[in-house]
Amino acid sequence: MKVDFPTVIFLGQPNSGKSTLFNAIAGHKALTSNFPGTSYKHTHSEVNIEGRLLNVVDLPGTYSLNPSEPAEKVILSHLFQEKPDLIVNVVDASILGRSLELTLELLELGYPMIVALNMVDLAEKKGVHIDPKKLEKLLGVRVVPTVASHGRGIRELLEAAFFCLDNRCPVVPLGWSGDVEEEVGRLAERLPAEIIVAGNPRFTAIKLIEANKTFCVEVLAEAEPELKSELDLAKKRIEDKRRALAYEVISAERHHLALKLFEESSRVRRGKQLSWDQRVDDVIMHPILGYLILVLIFLTFFFLIFKIGGPLEGALLGPLARLRTLLSGWLGAGLAFHLADGLIQGIGGGAAIVLPYFVPLLFFMAFLEDLGYLARAGFLLDTFMHRIGLHGKSVSPFILGFGCNVPAVLSTRVLESPRDRTITSLLIPFIPCSARTTIVLALVAFYLGPAWALGFYFFNILLVAVIGRLLSLFFKDPSPGLILEIPSLKAPSLMTMVRKTYLQLKSFIKFAWPLLVGGSMVLSLLQFLALDKVLNVAFSPLVVHGLGLPQSLGITLVFGFLRKELSLIMMLQALGVEYKNLLTVISREQILVFTVFVSFFIPCLSTFAILWKETGKKIAFLSAGLSVTVAIAVSLLVRLIF
Repeated sequence: MKVDFPTVIFLGQPNSGKSTLFNAIAGHKALTSNFPGTSYKHTHSEVNIEGRLLNVVDLPGTYSLNPSEPAEKVILSHLFQEKPDLIVNVVDASILGRSLELTLELLELGYPMIVALNMVDLAEKKGVHIDPKKLEKLLGVRVVPTVASHGRGIRELLEAAFFCLDNRCPVVPLGWSGDVEEEVGRLAERLPAEIIVAGNPRFTAIKLIEANKTFCVEVLAEAEPELKSELDLAKKRIEDKRRALAYEVISAERHHLALKLFEESSRVRRGKQLSWDQRVDDVIMHPILGYLILVLIFLTFFFLIFKIGGPLEGALLGPLARLRTLLSGWLGAGLAFHLADGLIQGIGGGAAIVLPYFVPLLFFMAFLEDLGYLARAGFLLDTFMHRIGLHGKSVSPFILGFGCNVPAVLSTRVLESPRDRTITSLLIPFIPCSARTTIVLALVAFYLGPAWALGFYFFNILLVAVIGRLLSLFFKDPSPGLILEIPSLKAPSLMTMVRKTYLQLKSFIKFAWPLLVGGSMVLSLLQFLALDKVLNVAFSPLVVHGLGLPQSLGITLVFGFLRKELSLIMMLQALGVEYKNLLTVISREQILVFTVFVSFFIPCLSTFAILWKETGKKIAFLSAGLSVTVAIAVSLLVRLIF
């Protein structure tokens, strides 16, 4: 995207606080997360800082410029095709030795750059004291200490950015061992202009040596066979001298230099006592106690949502019932009443039945995410995930699925293995999203009791495990091992949690609520015209004879495909009762069967669409068929048992 003002990109390793820093500058226009993959779609924001315009870009987290994950490849297009005016390399100061490896690779690129030394507070708590000026002198670029979550260092970082934009601060890569530099320099001199990346022969030569797949050596072999031979010879000379593969030698050079920079710019003072977060991690990551805490957190999470949502639901339903009674008296039983009643039930049902559970769910998810616990849950569940043929990295999409299945499917892009992406995408529609959680809490927990709802969740987890294990049997290749970044524990920011909740709620109101209102009004119109009976008769073999439910609920299945909450709202509308009187027309066992079927029956329209886009139509229809089959089988089983 061409702009008339400077482009500044934020680039760093996952969990370096990059998106938090970006938000602090761009006005909190991007979500932050402790799980890799949340910002895999780069985010643009045009900001005005003291009268100066900048185009700031938040790129996905990456460990190197040799991307192994699909999401990381977005970085290369920005670096090489949309050459930025300045790179802000965000570095996690608490793991400086490891973080500097990407910094050294960016220095090799030669673009104007400054380093944001983020999370210096966490580094100090670990006993690591960094001298920013010394590090700045060693790297040859500006280094600005920041604590993005508290807004510290933001002004200094912007001042450094404007200085470099105005003065085009030169960047000089740090040299390596003489024998490696000799081979890199020799190859760089031979490179033709048409294959040089970013106008930097040395950087291109390094990438040709260490990352063949990224820079298409096959094309080079066809265009310049003699140069290809020179590349092979350079790699062989490096390998003969070092007795290691050429790409390993390059990696070792960076690793050694990064550790050397860390040692020369930092002092480590280790006390006899562990820091508070290390002591907490010893407990919550314990091989036995950690799982008990995980279950306890889940139970607390569940009951808090129910205890908050239940009273709110009861308080809001009363005025809604009185309003419907008034409408009936004013408008009679004609078309005007049916349309008005559909409008009221769509708006009021969403406000009284959906939001009391949906908002606390979003808030508590944001709390666990900001705290840093979700990554630890993924690590603890890695063993369980292996049992179903996946690994703990798939926990991230599953946890996102508890909020909404759509971003969960999108986040499967962070999984390197196509096998894992396919299996995880097929399992995500079985994760109880916020819409289905609303149905479970509003029906099962409200009418049968919280213990029944909790049992439903445990059964849901078991079902996901069984389906996952069966799906894995169709794939010959095993799941690759887990490399999962565990971020430092930190106190959640109330403003961040509120902001995340607001953004998710805003998305629900803009996308889901119109469907609730529109679906409710369409159902009212169908009831007025008696057309709902046609659909109910068509579905009666399944609904009545198979599931043992009232025939009038058949129509709710059609609208449930649009949005799961719509089935709940329209269930009451189809049965013609108020929420508090539901048990007068349907039994507790039928409530359980209905909830099970709606929860597992065919992904909602938005999930189906994103599955089609991300995995193709075959997988999307396979997911739909799998969901329908499981929903019917499990519902029949529940009916037989209860």
